[in-house]
Amino acid sequence: MWQALRSELHDDGLEIVTVALDSAGPEAVRPWVQRARPQHPALIDEGHVLGGLFGIVNVPSGVWIDEAGVIVRPPEPAFAAAPDWHDGMGEDATDYQRRTLALEQRLLVEDEKYVAAIRDWVRHGPASRYALVPEEVLRRSRPRGRTESEAAAHFELGCHLRDLGHGADAVAHFKAAHRLQPDNWTYKCQAWSFANPDLGPSAEYDTDWATEVERTGVGAYYPPLDM
Repeated sequence: MWQALRSELHDDGLEIVTVALDSAGPEAVRPWVQRARPQHPALIDEGHVLGGLFGIVNVPSGVWIDEAGVIVRPPEPAFAAAPDWHDGMGEDATDYQRRTLALEQRLLVEDEKYVAAIRDWVRHGPASRYALVPEEVLRRSRPRGRTESEAAAHFELGCHLRDLGHGADAVAHFKAAHRLQPDNWTYKCQAWSFANPDLGPSAEYDTDWATEVERTGVGAYYPPLDM
């Protein structure tokens, strides 16, 4: 979906860089990249470094950076097209997978609004009403205080322990990251994926993706774009 937008606007100065936040590394990401066949840079962030740098707590999120390297829009839900939630869902789908699909179909996806804003920014540059001044970027950015920093440290330690083969020890640190920063879905989904590829119930965790989305409400998962 991003490749099509890049092809449309690249000659006008837009470059798109997609980054997969996945601690499982290249082997986990490769099938998705090969399927998309991007002509733009497609990177892998095994350490979730972008989460710390920009305050990303869910995916997909988009950050706009101008030619001078200045952020003109901080992280926000970013879709270039409406996702096909049914993709890969067969008749043999489990009850949990069907429950997940029902929730995904209720999530707020504002792809047309987001793409229209990008086109306007490419056309008008800093004069675009969607390019925010630094003060507004700061106001919309997520602060990273002591609690968020501790959550990041626990998450990083959990990933390190898992890489060393100490999966059981890693779970305690993942749980600590979830407790300290409960609105960080990248931490949650990453840990759940290690226990269950569907992000479903597991022996390691007392919750899962569908349960948490139902608890917090679908409206909180992808908040409305502030355009």
